[in-house]
Amino acid sequence: MAKEIKTIGVLTSGGDAPGMNAAIRAVVRQAIVKGKKVKGIKRGYAGLLQEEIADMQACDVSDIIQRGGTILQTARCKEFTTAEGQQLGAEICRKHDIDGVIVIGGDGSFKGAQKLASLGINTIGIPGTIDLDIACTEYTIGFDTAVNTAMEAIDKVRDTSTSHERCSIIEVMGRGAGYIALWCGIANGAEDILLPEKYNYDEQALVNNIIANRKKGKKHHIVINAEGIGHSASMAKRIESATGVETRATILGHMQRGGSPTCKDRVYASTMGAYAVDLLCQGKSNRVVGYRDGEYVDFDIDEALAMHKEISDYQFEICRNLSL
Repeated sequence: MAKEIKTIGVLTSGGDAPGMNAAIRAVVRQAIVKGKKVKGIKRGYAGLLQEEIADMQACDVSDIIQRGGTILQTARCKEFTTAEGQQLGAEICRKHDIDGVIVIGGDGSFKGAQKLASLGINTIGIPGTIDLDIACTEYTIGFDTAVNTAMEAIDKVRDTSTSHERCSIIEVMGRGAGYIALWCGIANGAEDILLPEKYNYDEQALVNNIIANRKKGKKHHIVINAEGIGHSASMAKRIESATGVETRATILGHMQRGGSPTCKDRVYASTMGAYAVDLLCQGKSNRVVGYRDGEYVDFDIDEALAMHKEISDYQFEICRNLSL
């Protein structure tokens, strides 16, 4: 018999993402409907170790679904990567009568959830990261908002780039993943995209493309550069020197993590939050919620962390073909 979950803890860990508040709201209210108590854990695993834990009621999550960031705040915690830190975390959960924990975050956060599960605390992970780099799911909370924020910013940079007949190198976030860059490359009609998964660091090919497009009569050139490649400012100087075309670098940075979440991020995050509570109520543990083929599903955390995700070759080809 699976043990009955009476009190659920919820935390957000790692980088923040628009839609995390929608997921928190769903966890709290779905748990209350199911007759469970809920405790909010501030500042992720760091707050767990510091016992920054408080009861949460339905009214505590009123008017947060439209807000960016996370009301529980977030932090990275080196101490929780140690066996001693993990053991302490499990003991603190038991001290506060928390028998199930929902972790909203990325793959690093799921490794912490995996350790808590091995120590007897039922855990469910919800993918919250703008990077879209969790292999078991086609959707992660925050990606849709972040990519729309980046798209709108790139449209504006293109306006001034066209006015000045410039080449613009625009760096977007994503850590080691190129999904934001790929989507913006297609959505913004970029002439070039540089993805960690695809870029061969042949800068001369990039230079040749800029020169060829200028000869065709193009008055501007947009290069979307993924964070995993980076060095946009120095790249811009080299390209300007090699092409004679005025070149500017724009790093969009953490603006991509902020802002009110899109409808998609609110709905998907809410569904995932409720689904995570349902899994705990069924006695499940060491699971990650995902979205695949139009359905909300769940995977074993060990299996999920072992999966590898690839950039779509076809989408990459489309981006290159449509930039002609």
